[in-house]
Amino acid sequence: MAEQGKSWLRRRVETGLMKGLTRAYSTVRVDPEKFLLQLRAAYRVPISGYHGVYSLEIGEIDVVADSIIRGGMKVAAIEGAGFGLGGLITIVPDLGILSAITMRTIQKLSLLYGFEFNTDDEIAELWIAAASAAGVDISREVLEKEVVNRFVPRVIQRIAAKASAEVVEKWAGRVIPLASAAIGAALNYWFVRAWGERAKAHFRQRHLALRQRAQQAVLAAQSQASLPTTTSKSLLGE
Repeated sequence: MAEQGKSWLRRRVETGLMKGLTRAYSTVRVDPEKFLLQLRAAYRVPISGYHGVYSLEIGEIDVVADSIIRGGMKVAAIEGAGFGLGGLITIVPDLGILSAITMRTIQKLSLLYGFEFNTDDEIAELWIAAASAAGVDISREVLEKEVVNRFVPRVIQRIAAKASAEVVEKWAGRVIPLASAAIGAALNYWFVRAWGERAKAHFRQRHLALRQRAQQAVLAAQSQASLPTTTSKSLLGE
């Protein structure tokens, strides 16, 4: 009976996550222009566009990223406490809203580290980051990501399956009526923190890789520019 209950709960969790993530893909999107204003006004990030983050110290970006994650955690905790009062009955709508909060957090982190999501390829990269945050390895499918309308739903299904297995034991505590609100708040707080930290690591690694390639390109250009002078001197016998 316990295994049957666990299997039922996992199906509910997976369904809730799939619905929430699918809705997030269709309707939940951080406005890059408004978020840029927020970065400048609320976080005092001195940039005029997202390309400007590459001129900042990585530590400055990390501090803002941590603040964004904490903000998402607080919102998720409040939402979890409210829906937690309903116990398992409200788990699907709770996970739907939680998915939206989590995806907005991931989108903000993407923008903060200099990655917008205007093109199909950029949208696919955003969902690769979401998969990474969920602990899903989709590296073998990356070559197919140009077909976004097929790629994203498949990624959502993989994320939901993985995440449902990860959280089902923790969410089982919501059957306790008096403690369900506190448990709902704590679980949502944990969920956004875990996914936020993984997404941050993903974007940070990509950001540093781009910085390194840019530095190498500058060094190569400088080296190339010095070649004619060296050659000229050699021809003159200097």
